[in-house]
Amino acid sequence: MTTLLGCIADDFTGATDLAGLLARSGVRVSLRIGVPSEPPSETAAFEVIALKCRTAPVAEAVADCRAAFAWLKNAGAQRFFWKYCSTFDSTEEGNIGPVAEALMADLGVQQTIYCPAFPENGRSIFMGNLFVGQQPLAESPMKDHPLTPMKDSNLMRLLAPQVTGTTGLVDRLTVARGAADIGVALARLADDGVAHVVVDAVADADLQEIATACRDMPLLTGGSALAMPLPSLYAQDGKLEVDGAKAEPPLIEPGAIVLSGSCSAMTRAQVASYAKDAPSYRLDPLVLARDGAGAALDWLATQSPDAAPIIYATAKPEDVRAAQAELGTAQAGEVVEAALAKFAIAARDRGTRRFVVAGGETSGAVTQALGVSRLDIGAEIAPGVPWTFCESGGHQIALALKSGNFGTEDFFGTALAKLEN
Repeated sequence: MTTLLGCIADDFTGATDLAGLLARSGVRVSLRIGVPSEPPSETAAFEVIALKCRTAPVAEAVADCRAAFAWLKNAGAQRFFWKYCSTFDSTEEGNIGPVAEALMADLGVQQTIYCPAFPENGRSIFMGNLFVGQQPLAESPMKDHPLTPMKDSNLMRLLAPQVTGTTGLVDRLTVARGAADIGVALARLADDGVAHVVVDAVADADLQEIATACRDMPLLTGGSALAMPLPSLYAQDGKLEVDGAKAEPPLIEPGAIVLSGSCSAMTRAQVASYAKDAPSYRLDPLVLARDGAGAALDWLATQSPDAAPIIYATAKPEDVRAAQAELGTAQAGEVVEAALAKFAIAARDRGTRRFVVAGGETSGAVTQALGVSRLDIGAEIAPGVPWTFCESGGHQIALALKSGNFGTEDFFGTALAKLEN
């Protein structure tokens, strides 16, 4: 099938989030881990390429995303979606703006929109300011993110230093008047030379109107929820045929493990809830850097996969800062990711086939370590978090890759129960 929409995600959990929401339509969605080395074949109507570039150096992130764009264009994609986190988190230099600007140049377009809103998960934009629940972004737990602390809530101020073009806003009052007025506002901004337009959204109905107005734009950027209305809109336009019944998920052998590297407030609550009733092992970055992962691997070897143990580096912000001060920000994260990747391989090799992974960077490290190149999308566990299925080491396995802030406190147990059912 010729690909209609080609999507590029800046981390692995974001990619599964986007793929899961697109798959709600019943249309086949394919998720690739990294830019495929082979030319496109057997592609789906919706192709998603998961990269690990959120905190990469700008030049590296841009190069990776342009390579993904080229592959998707070769697959026949007519429209493109640049997916980043619904909390818009990035470094001061990028990579949200630089990648968008590079893709605009490759497409020869003069304008795109930015809309990371995900109302179903409590992310909304009002007058250009991003809210997490009822808190402005800069007052939410994202202010303490270990890699991308967010100190400003205004998306235009965050975006402006990352791009060379002018930024602007289509505000909530315009969005509330519907798709036609959104289109008029975008055209006026384009006439004024505004290339990068933040669009307000506080409810799912807003995203429907925005998607309706912008569905023919060659490039859209935003959170996964903005893409959710696109399948039905493309079908209405006669550009897409909805597939038949979804394929049945594969039978996955029992044995599970939870691996958590995220230090978000929600993941901390999820770890605390799950560890009450499951074997648990807490990782200390300082110990890992000094002694390696041997002790944790020994502990894992004594655990029954049927008990679904959890190994986690999830910690309070002050503990994260202390480790970063001792090791450096990059090294503190890298030792944890490398260790969790080792545990994933060890668990797989001893019979574990079900993996719940928390954190975008952790999900990237684990997925790459398991040698996964493509994922099939299954049922959603929570909004934006589906079960996915793939092959690793000659075995069928199931992966749930959870963004740090997604899900409720009982997410880990709920995820495993849903797969069992």
